[in-house]
Formats: sequence, structure tokens, C-alpha cells
Amino acid sequence: MAPYRVLVVDDSAFMRTIISDLIVRDKQFTIAATASNGMEAIAAVREHQPDVVTMDLEMPQMNGIEALQFIMKDNPRPIIMLSGISEDNTRDTIKALQFGAFDFIRKPSGIGSDDILAVGEQLLEKLRTAAYVKTSKEMLLQRQELASKSEPIIHNERLNPRSDKIQDEARKARQTKAANHSLQKAGLESSKSKSAKPLDDIGGDVQVTRPAPTSQSSAKRTETAIVEQGGQAAGKPSIKDSKLLDGTRQPAARSAPPLKSEVQPRPAGAFRHLVALGTSTGGPRALHEVICSLPADFPAPVLVVQHMPPKFTKSLAQRLDNFSQLTVVEAEQGMAVQPGKVYIAPGGYHLELAKQDGGYVIRLGLQPQRNGHRPSVDIMFESLAPFRELSIHAVIMTGMGSDGAKGMKVLAEQGAVSLIAESEETCVVYGMPRCAIEGGYVKDVLPLGEISSQLVKAVAKN
Repeated sequence: MAPYRVLVVDDSAFMRTIISDLIVRDKQFTIAATASNGMEAIAAVREHQPDVVTMDLEMPQMNGIEALQFIMKDNPRPIIMLSGISEDNTRDTIKALQFGAFDFIRKPSGIGSDDILAVGEQLLEKLRTAAYVKTSKEMLLQRQELASKSEPIIHNERLNPRSDKIQDEARKARQTKAANHSLQKAGLESSKSKSAKPLDDIGGDVQVTRPAPTSQSSAKRTETAIVEQGGQAAGKPSIKDSKLLDGTRQPAARSAPPLKSEVQPRPAGAFRHLVALGTSTGGPRALHEVICSLPADFPAPVLVVQHMPPKFTKSLAQRLDNFSQLTVVEAEQGMAVQPGKVYIAPGGYHLELAKQDGGYVIRLGLQPQRNGHRPSVDIMFESLAPFRELSIHAVIMTGMGSDGAKGMKVLAEQGAVSLIAESEETCVVYGMPRCAIEGGYVKDVLPLGEISSQLVKAVAKN
């Protein structure tokens, strides 16, 4: 079989050489071409048609996020972002994942051989997964359909009517959230927005001015996440017999207006239901779809494990919080668990539920990795099993590997109310959901767009 062809994009010639050398250590890959900025990357994708692209975030003329958006419209294929660990970099990485990047990896922090080799192994693992998924004929057809239906990318969101509508929805969500908090703390912090010059469709010779660096204050502005939905089969989807990692690269749906709650009001801080979500590759877009569709009065706390390194989980929580009617935070040790709040496990720590002083709190731990991950979905799920007084609703979504399957078995044996797995048709990587389904403990297999409505119905039953 011919090796997979990779396009390496980075403005540093040194980094292009380092990354290329790391990739060709695996004979499954060859370097199709290199590019030093986003404009060159778009041209190289058209000319060389690589199987996978590695993309730097910060580059002159056109940055990585801009190039990503054009490639996903013009010549869609798996793109792995290379990110630094600064606050701006982590925030932009989360944005890139919601805009369609397949995955990301931390750039080597120095020239030390140990760090470079460790990053190289992680990069090769992600490249193998991306290349494997891309070879699926179904993925290619769906991506082509997405490209034909997607709208032009407009950077000045004020000029886009659909963007205005989404900004209004996000603004109303934040206002509702602030109003709910006003009984405890006065004041309402308004979101700021910034505009940039719109980019024209790339044809022949195009000059693009790179936007000014993102300021910390502008990070809280409302931004339009490019999240398009593919088709959904009516009713419960069938479970296909395919390989562990076989799945289709199906971008998440644009978040619909948050669902209306069907439950009766309960005293502040009291809850009978708890939702736990576990995900990995493709998770940021899936989490955006589910969490941002839940109503402001959702009467249950939501615990989340997303496989992600330290610092990036904080940016993920902040971005979800900007769009969701619920309050989304990165979990902290001993934090009280309350209904209507979403707790993201911090990278590098396991997240568990514990009881303290008659209530429930977050417990973070540094136990060894489980299934190669910390945080681990299995550990989070297993920590919920002793609390038989709670109605547990567990969900496994897109991701590589098997994390969460054993924990779902434990919850099933303890009588969890909801055991949901995302269906193959909407998974970016159909690994974690498939392992849970094959274990025989999943009660509902649902496309991504139906998970939030199922959760709302489930918590309304009791």
C-alpha cells in the first residue's frame, strides 16, 4: 500500500524540518509538500491533495485557523493543529477544533531530544488515526456534501445575517445566565466583539492581511462556531459491524436553540439527576452541540471528561461557557456540585464525584492513567456508582480507544437510568462508543443531534 501523504505547514523552516523528520520515521507516511503560511497551504492542498495536513496556528499572511476554514470548505481532509501552550494558543486551538480540525498536538517546547521524540510519537499516533478515518469512502462522500453546502467564510461577523442570529442567541443565553446569578452577585458583564476585514473567496492571486493578535479581553466576545450537521436517520440508528476505529468524519451540528425544560422547579442546590459525558477525538464539537442545547433551567449537574492536556481544558470550558445557557467551568478540587452547571475535568487530573457535608463535591486525583488517559472516563463513571440515590445519565461520544466502556458496565450493574452512546453516523472516530455498545450495556444509540433532547426527556421523567 502506498504511504499516506502529509502536508506540513509552519512558518519556521526549522520546525518544518523537525516535524517532517518525525513523521517519516514511520514508513506509513511520506511528506507530500511543505508550506510556510496559510496561503501556501491552501495552494499546496489543491496541488498535492495530501491525505493529512499538520497546521501551525500562528503564521504570517494567513494564520492556521483561517487556512483551516478555507481548506475544510474547498478541499476537506483531516487537519491536525500544532499549538503552543500560551493562553491565546490554547483558546485558538479549541476554536480550531470547533471549526473542523481533526485533532491537535502540542508543539515541542524546546530542542531537547526527549521532548521532541515524545511529541513525535503523539503526532504519529494522531496521524495514523486521521489517515485511517480518511480512507473511509463514506467519510469522503459526506465531506464533499458538506463542502458543497457550506457558506462562504466571513470574518466580519456583523456582515453575516446568520452570524447575527447566532450572536443574538448566545447573547440572550449569557444574559439569562447572568440574571440567574444576580441574586447572588450583582452586575452583568457584557461581551465585547471585534471585527476583521472579510476575506474574499480564494481564486487566483489573493492577498490577505493577517488579523491583529487576539487580546485577552476580546476572548469573551461572541463568536460563530462553524458547526454544520450531516444527515440523520429517523428513529434509532442501526449498529454497523466495522473495525474499532472505523468511522466517518462527521462535523457536529450547528447548535439549535436550547431546548425547553419539562421539569418542575426544585430548591436551589438540590438535584436528583446527574449527567456524565465522556469523549475524546472530535469531542469539543460534540460537547458544543450537546451542552449548548440544554435549557437554562436544566435541573442536573453535568460532569465532563474530555481527553485533553492541561491548560487546554480551561480554554474549552471558557468557550463553551460563552455559548451555553448553563454555567461551564473547569472543575476544581472540592468545588460544590450544583444543578445547571457543567464541570470539565482539568487536563492531567482524574475527576470523581464525592459526598461531603450532605452535598456533592468534585474530587480531583493524580492516580495513574487509565486506558492511557488522565482524566479517564472510566474513573469518572465508576465514581458515580455508589450514589444509588441519584438518577445517573451516562453518555459516551466520539473518540478513539475504549475509555468509558468498563465504567458504563459498572453503572449498568448499579441501575443507571440512561446509558447512551453516540451513533457511528455522527462520530468523528467511532472507537469509544463502539466499545461501549459491543459490551452490551448501552440502552440508547443516538446521533449527536438527538442526545440533548434525550437527556431533557430523561430528567423530566422522575
